[in-house]
Amino acid sequence: MVDYALQRRAVLADVHSGRTGLFEVCDASPYLSRAAKYHGEPTDQACPVCRRERLTQVSYVYGDGLGPVSGQAKTGPELARMDAMQDEFSVYTVEVCRGCGWNHLVSSYVLGAEPTPGRAPRRNRRRAATE
Repeated sequence: MVDYALQRRAVLADVHSGRTGLFEVCDASPYLSRAAKYHGEPTDQACPVCRRERLTQVSYVYGDGLGPVSGQAKTGPELARMDAMQDEFSVYTVEVCRGCGWNHLVSSYVLGAEPTPGRAPRRNRRRAATE
């Protein structure tokens, strides 16, 4: 697991000191804002920039074996199901303020089964079993 808390603190220190403008850090894309609305998990943490809204965490999945699912936002329960059913894939969690647009990468980690040498990937085995 990689935690980006130190990088986050440095960015916020630059914002609060005036070295970095709000327009540079409050730039959530419309896609990220929609993902926060429909797939995000609300937190109790206030936005460090506007202090008006609560942050939402959005988790994105990436992996060669995920096919068209790669790059999509997933909820906690969806991640748990994928962890049990998929080979290794990466998860990137982003915090988003739906009010001001602040967003920052919070963490990244790997889920799923570790590939075993000489074994077909799970996706191929599942496909073969249904044919």
